[in-house]
Amino acid sequence: MKPPTPEISVVIPARDEERYIGAAVTSVHGAARRAALNVEIVVVLNRCSDRTEAIARSLGARTIVNDERCLAAIRNSGVRSTTAPIVVTLDADSRMSRHALADIKARLDSGRYAGGGCLILPERWSLGIALSGLALVPYALWHRISAGMFWTTRRDFDAIGGFDESMVSVEDIEFAQRLKRHARATGRRFGTLWRGSITTSCHKFDHFGDWHLLRSPGLVRALMSGKSREAANRYYYDFER
Repeated sequence: MKPPTPEISVVIPARDEERYIGAAVTSVHGAARRAALNVEIVVVLNRCSDRTEAIARSLGARTIVNDERCLAAIRNSGVRSTTAPIVVTLDADSRMSRHALADIKARLDSGRYAGGGCLILPERWSLGIALSGLALVPYALWHRISAGMFWTTRRDFDAIGGFDESMVSVEDIEFAQRLKRHARATGRRFGTLWRGSITTSCHKFDHFGDWHLLRSPGLVRALMSGKSREAANRYYYDFER
């Protein structure tokens, strides 16, 4: 018997994420059940040497491999392998709320949205983490965008060319800006999910310290440029799990 065609595809990039991938995939299944949707989960394995693949497959996810040191290329390869008309990107160390997929489907079905991001909640709080988050608020308000978990149609994703593979960091922010411009040009909106939020790990704060972003303005500037391979390797691609 042919399996039903998925209504939403969720793409999850993962490099040695055996600590988190199970919770990420399980959260997608929970949101799919609440929304009564058939959902495809694609985990993009990036230079994995742990049990990430085995855990993801045991929970019903499909896996592909992309070993590039470029999150934009990793995300794009995952989306290109999907089969549903709606695509969602979720990081492996994040968990979507049970309302997320229902809210995404409702917004896109309304025809008023081209896509958007969501509210991001940390798995723990401290003064350093809270102030680091607040430091980003003016930027988000100025551009009126959000990130964390992107959702759009495959058609709109292809229309804007996906994630920019010339960028080695902040490809998500640049994607949000283009998606918002595309939404405006087509008479729609860029939306932010509030109830359909994600909870993300604090493993970088655990590793570097809760105040590291506020104490390292040079690193932040380098990452925000999107072009610093040295900063991107330190913070993303060579980061110890």
